[in-house]
Amino acid sequence: MTAMKIMDGRPESGGYKVDVSRGGHNGRVSSEWFSRPDDEKYLSLSDLYASVKGRADQSRTRTVESAAIRVEAHRDDPEKLALILPDAETPVAPTHWSFGQLASLVGAPAAYMRQLPAPLAGINLQYGLTNHRAEQVKTMEVANGRTELRAVTGPDYGRIYDHELVSAVQRIAGDGVGDTRWKVPGVLDWSTGIYNPMVDVTKDTTTLYASDRDVFLFLVDDLNPIEAGTLPDGSPDLFFRGFYCWNSEVGAKTLGIASFYLRAVCQNRNLWGVEDFQEISIRHSKYAANRFAHEAAPALANFADSSPRPFIQGIRAAREHIVAHSDEDRTDFLRKRGFSKVESGKIVETVLAEEGRPPESVFDFVQGITAVARSKPQQDARLTMETRAKKLLELAA
Repeated sequence: MTAMKIMDGRPESGGYKVDVSRGGHNGRVSSEWFSRPDDEKYLSLSDLYASVKGRADQSRTRTVESAAIRVEAHRDDPEKLALILPDAETPVAPTHWSFGQLASLVGAPAAYMRQLPAPLAGINLQYGLTNHRAEQVKTMEVANGRTELRAVTGPDYGRIYDHELVSAVQRIAGDGVGDTRWKVPGVLDWSTGIYNPMVDVTKDTTTLYASDRDVFLFLVDDLNPIEAGTLPDGSPDLFFRGFYCWNSEVGAKTLGIASFYLRAVCQNRNLWGVEDFQEISIRHSKYAANRFAHEAAPALANFADSSPRPFIQGIRAAREHIVAHSDEDRTDFLRKRGFSKVESGKIVETVLAEEGRPPESVFDFVQGITAVARSKPQQDARLTMETRAKKLLELAA
């Protein structure tokens, strides 16, 4: 029986040897990393929290009658447009995001409205607000030198503040820079296959982000690798635990948390060798705050404190579950699970090339399926195949 154990302590020789040819690939964090300017990148959870909590403290929300909102535009400044809300002391200027929300609420195409001079856009918005069937809207305003309208939603929008999510992460991860087991990830050296968790947190390496409309965080437990069997050369097959989460208090996206096991993170913040990916999301509906308190936040804490042994045992079961002894067995096994003849051939060939032998166990087939999935250029096709591999692994457990 293959040994399985949890390895504690800091790495020797600068890192851990990993095999990223196995498991799935996830580019979500890389997309965030690539698209964020420096002013949206933070070097610690405390700095991130201070930023998002500060803007929340300067904000106010209220529900108003849409017909009572007045749109103000200046003919001498075609770019200037503001809203006068009931009982407001000063006009509020919509941000790019809230203008789009406002246009959507009244059924106007936001891209077209942004091209119009402010007086003409104002006339269209005023007509829409006066005749808005929902009758009420919920606004979020912030005073940061001038009063801005950060968000405008329907009256039943259930706001979860960005700082609430960051605070939940802080409870398990401290500052996120190594003061607890959860930290900003290290970097994979592609030339050696060594993953080094001890990397300075800079604007180039951080995975803590926030903009004026959202927050995104990614942390790993990469100083405590999990050994789940061995590689063809006899070296340990190492995993790390990781999670990322996201939210938008202004309605740009749902709240979500994804947890998984992975083998490495590269410089571009792509996740490699991903296994056991789990995700929950919460729409900002009427009872969203209660769901966050009773579902999402506990799920995050439970994953942080949970033992990886069920995952290890699942890998062990998949490795030990032999399902094919011949080429005919291999073809039958895959075809009965919906893979085409061409796909089945590629899966078997991939395992043979990477392992030096044809697939025999459920684990072998799962690794072959995920490897073939990585080669698919279309994301939907790739995710579909990775999902089938995940279900196969779950059945073996």
